[in-house]
Amino acid sequence: MLLGTAAESLGIRITEQGPDFLRGTMPVDARTKQPFGLLHGGSSVLLAETLASFAGYLCLDPALKQQTAGLEINANHLRATTQGVVTGTARPIHIGRTTQVWEIRIEDEQGRAVCISRMTAAVIGRAA
Repeated sequence: MLLGTAAESLGIRITEQGPDFLRGTMPVDARTKQPFGLLHGGSSVLLAETLASFAGYLCLDPALKQQTAGLEINANHLRATTQGVVTGTARPIHIGRTTQVWEIRIEDEQGRAVCISRMTAAVIGRAA
């Protein structure tokens, strides 16, 4: 589902799914850095929203032909990183009929928090 999307362009990969989480990685490279050589905050937010949106979609009943769409996202950038791979883990805070709230923790390769994000998604009818 990530083929041909912004997530594919940034090298985001879904790596693990569990009963209460979805995990993915993103390289820290020329595609994801800002001009000063640090991981761009927007890249972190794109990783966070990708994971939360995809995790939210996986929580839906396919027979209902629904999808999730981000309503609001925030991010606290806690630590700079300049190389390697970051890993994001999305976990649900609230899964409702019309909205979902997700917390996404992005860590560096040493397991240190780089970014903490929270996204609220609307549950809507799937586009044709």
